[in-house]
Amino acid sequence: MDTISRENNSMLPVGGIVVGVIGLLLGGIALIQISKVNKTLAEHQAKVDLVDTVKGQAETAAAVSEKTAKEVAGLTRSTQDAFNQVGGELGNLRGSITKLEEAAKKPAPVAADKKGGKSGPAVAGPGEYVVKAGDGGAKIAKASGVSLADLQAVNPGVDWTKLKVGQKVKLPKK
Repeated sequence: MDTISRENNSMLPVGGIVVGVIGLLLGGIALIQISKVNKTLAEHQAKVDLVDTVKGQAETAAAVSEKTAKEVAGLTRSTQDAFNQVGGELGNLRGSITKLEEAAKKPAPVAADKKGGKSGPAVAGPGEYVVKAGDGGAKIAKASGVSLADLQAVNPGVDWTKLKVGQKVKLPKK
């Protein structure tokens, strides 16, 4: 032991100092690198937050889009049902119009003369009106320039709800 203690160990403290300085330098460099990494992470965190926000908006938009698609499909079905119903009614109206057109093409009924024979189409005499298709009491009164009450008064036996084409009605004097 005497030999070891007598040796000149002057380099040992210098080596310790060199190793300590190197350790301090490496620690400083590590702190600088960690600071840069933290700064980069902070920048990336803002971008990640933005991506998360966009993702949330996209998910919301997808949900709204899906809901809207379902609503459009429902509206399409109900619209088609309505068109189907209207189509049936249009077919019925077309049939009615065809019947009316055919009825309009038929000749006017011929009035019977006093002997029971046919004498030709009804002709209005003075103070008379011959009922045409679509005529009613109010229409006849207006066309003749008289009031409906006066028209009904001079025709007490006429059923105004069942007028027949070719039927004659008396007109009141103006």
